Amino acid sequence: MQDNLKHKHKKHGFTGQLGFVMAAAGSAVGVGNLWRFPYLAAKDGGGLFILIYLILTFTFGFTLLTSDIAIGRRTGKNSINAYKEMSPKWKFLGILTFLVPVLIMTYYAVIGGWIVRYIVVYLTGQGQAAAQDSFFTDFITSPGQATLYAVLFMLFTAWIVFNGVEKGIEKYSRILMPVLLVMIVAIAIFALTLKHTDADGVTRTGLQGLAVYLTPNFKGLTLRRLMQILLDAMSQIFFSLSVSMGIMITYGSYIKKDVDVNTSIHQIEVFDTGVALLAGMMIIPSIFVFEGVEGMSAGPGLMFVSLPKVFASMTHLGRAAGLAFFIMAAFAALTSCVSVLETITANCMEIFHTKRKPTTIVLTIIYMIASIVIALGYSTFYIELPLPNGSIGQILDLMDYISNSFMMPFISMLSAILIGWVVGPDWIIEEVEFGGRKFGLRKLYAVMIRYIVPVIMFILFLQSTGILNL
Repeated sequence: MQDNLKHKHKKHGFTGQLGFVMAAAGSAVGVGNLWRFPYLAAKDGGGLFILIYLILTFTFGFTLLTSDIAIGRRTGKNSINAYKEMSPKWKFLGILTFLVPVLIMTYYAVIGGWIVRYIVVYLTGQGQAAAQDSFFTDFITSPGQATLYAVLFMLFTAWIVFNGVEKGIEKYSRILMPVLLVMIVAIAIFALTLKHTDADGVTRTGLQGLAVYLTPNFKGLTLRRLMQILLDAMSQIFFSLSVSMGIMITYGSYIKKDVDVNTSIHQIEVFDTGVALLAGMMIIPSIFVFEGVEGMSAGPGLMFVSLPKVFASMTHLGRAAGLAFFIMAAFAALTSCVSVLETITANCMEIFHTKRKPTTIVLTIIYMIASIVIALGYSTFYIELPLPNGSIGQILDLMDYISNSFMMPFISMLSAILIGWVVGPDWIIEEVEFGGRKFGLRKLYAVMIRYIVPVIMFILFLQSTGILNL
């Protein structure tokens, strides 16, 4: 009864299960799938990474996603107040969770701006120029261009959030997500039909590239490398499923009681994982065909440096393929960026008791400034920061490291302790089973949240901070 009363007082929410799944999938399916997943798969042994990722998604990802959505719907509140309601002594966990999207939002519009720049490139027929090694570096180190595109992407994101849940987030997600899925499938199929003979007379096909992508590579596998693959896969799940950052708690608070949470969670997982696998199927075979195995070692530059070379090699088809790919990437980035800003907006509305539109306007101004600073991190504010994982990064890399590799495992560990040992797993299970719904994986959930998640998250946290160096 208490839960029902809470939801009667909520003025805004998703109209139903489809609206929620599309919005949540929109949050989950983002730059992480199209940009991060393929280069991690290429780096971490292809099929080996995929195998580990799938196992973690349907165990850890399932557990964390279930927890976040159920917390949001049961409390009807956003992360800070939701954790406070679960246990007043744990309000600090809500604050930590809130800080993750606060950090991510500083750079997400910058990456979105990069993608928009490439849309303009292919619209104006500059595909050959984009294939040059220096093109991407020249762009991000150009203060004027880098900041302009970041601000444009930020403004469009803000416009959707400004219009609210039903007329903004749900409306645009219902349009963008089906279009995104169709485009991904079409480009993935096209990638498998590619064939190219290089100057040495070696012919490579898209199907051979698919085999490279899917075949597990155990060569040189050590305990240290396995731990790094686990960390990469787990950080990808955080980034991709939008867990442990308050987003799914916020979206969960907008769900009506007649929505089947368990079914929705499985739909989101399948949608997100399917898009990630298709993204790899688009990118890795394409790069293999035109660049060989060596081209797959481009790391984060796979999307912005290697792919334009691939499109340039396609001659007359390259412009259309490049334009389609980056429009699709922009859709994915936009839906995720919207979910991050919505989470911050929703929390600020509750904290400061303000209305949506003025809150969105203030946050837009703040994050436009932040986006400009991050965008200038490759030129005016350029610095080289040694990170605990051994890499050297700029300001954007630092924000990404703190939010994804440092805070998310820590938050997941504490959240699992709270649910598993303070309020008890039944607190979540009761919400999933609300209205007589079935929760077939309730035993798996209880075991994962109490025993496995806290231990593994603690190990990954130590690994990500450099304290544990296996």
